Amino acid sequence: METKKILPSFVAGFAAAVISTVPGVKNVGCCLIVPFAVFLSLFLDEKINLANPPISIKKALAFGVLTGLFAAVFSSFFDLLFTFLTKTNDYVEALPQTEALIRTYKLGSLFDQTISMLELMVKQIKATGFSLLYAFMIFFSNIIIDSIFGLVGGLLSMSYFNKRNTLNDKK
Repeated sequence: METKKILPSFVAGFAAAVISTVPGVKNVGCCLIVPFAVFLSLFLDEKINLANPPISIKKALAFGVLTGLFAAVFSSFFDLLFTFLTKTNDYVEALPQTEALIRTYKLGSLFDQTISMLELMVKQIKATGFSLLYAFMIFFSNIIIDSIFGLVGGLLSMSYFNKRNTLNDKK
């Protein structure tokens, strides 16, 4: 892909990551912000290339995945940066509730191993502001979730733009 095609996804993915760092908005970042970022990405591509032909499924999916990947990388970076600076995050705050939930399943030794790993991540975050396992988990989950919602956003945006272009051609 050439730079003209990557730049809109890069800009929209960065914007989605920045918006998703806002407390409260972070919870709906994947399911609302990322699809809208793909819409923005396709809109910017249309404006940069000065064309409005029908958007193919291949192009919509490519923009969806790229925007989702950029959003995932940037949001993971921002999450890890804020965790490093503050030495706390939502995960650290939610561990007691997570532990109580896991206890209800009566898992025995599996529970003890899981909790010890979770507590190790919290200790590392509180001590240094960084945990390699936490970083891997955040990065991996963001890539999967944001890519999936990017694909959905690409298909929805393709449908919208193609319908709009068809209606404009009829006028």
